[in-house]
Amino acid sequence: MARSALAGLILRRCAAAVVFVMIVACAAFLLVRLAPGDAATDLQISVADPAVIAATRARLGLDQPLTTQFGRWLVGVAHFDLGQSSKYGRPVAPLVADRLLNTAQLAGLALVFATLAGLPLGVMTGARPDSWLAGAVTTVSLVIVACPPIIATLFLLWVAVTTGWLSNKPGSLALPVIALAVPVAAMLERLQSQSSAEAARSTSILAAAARGIPSLRLTWIHATRQSLRPVLGVYGVVVATLFSGSIAVETITAWPGLGSLTLDAVLDRDLYLVSGCAFAGAVLIAASNLAADLLRLAIDPRLRSAA
Repeated sequence: MARSALAGLILRRCAAAVVFVMIVACAAFLLVRLAPGDAATDLQISVADPAVIAATRARLGLDQPLTTQFGRWLVGVAHFDLGQSSKYGRPVAPLVADRLLNTAQLAGLALVFATLAGLPLGVMTGARPDSWLAGAVTTVSLVIVACPPIIATLFLLWVAVTTGWLSNKPGSLALPVIALAVPVAAMLERLQSQSSAEAARSTSILAAAARGIPSLRLTWIHATRQSLRPVLGVYGVVVATLFSGSIAVETITAWPGLGSLTLDAVLDRDLYLVSGCAFAGAVLIAASNLAADLLRLAIDPRLRSAA
């Protein structure tokens, strides 16, 4: 029964992920379609021949009613056909897939570095909140969290240019990874610190301390295992933060990812490319949420029994 209940929970989470992806993609399509202007607007601004404008709109399907256009797009999505980009003149699906892999690589490395830095620091500051180290780390984390990502990216770019410590060449990975990882590490440190402090005051940890378990084992194993549960619950939000921050980071550092492609698609009013980018971004966020939920199930036996 427990196994079937767990399988049912996973299936429900997968179904919720599919619904989330479709809602995001459909919302992006409708918002771009209903917004003023389209891919032929630049031709109108440049006073092109009306026949050329009409032919362009017909070729891109922009002269069709909204319901017809939306219905055809939905049918295409069901067959993994996201339409054709008006800017690049290529099918959207392979174009988005290439950029999604780049963004996934960037976000994955940033998440690994942020986790390796943020969680241990959070455990230390949560276990000893009155120490000088906790005060210094807390101050730095709060400053970084309050700093807009674009400011932090420009600062790192300035450091790279003036010192040569980091490569600022287009396609270089170190600079955008650090720019994305640092604010996420600060956020994770704050979350883990609060969760660790709450876990240290819990009844189970106090009882374990009374049984004579060494403080290091108590802090880094027992309390950390308990404090990770709420932190893992927000990892889907963390990935969403990485994706939203990647737009600025990828644009400034010239990283060929999904964020910069999304910005180009919006500026060019590329309906199908914007929808495809939203679809791919939603898939990335939904998959990360699902992975975080499965990891929580693996760590917390009570969630498995509750399933």
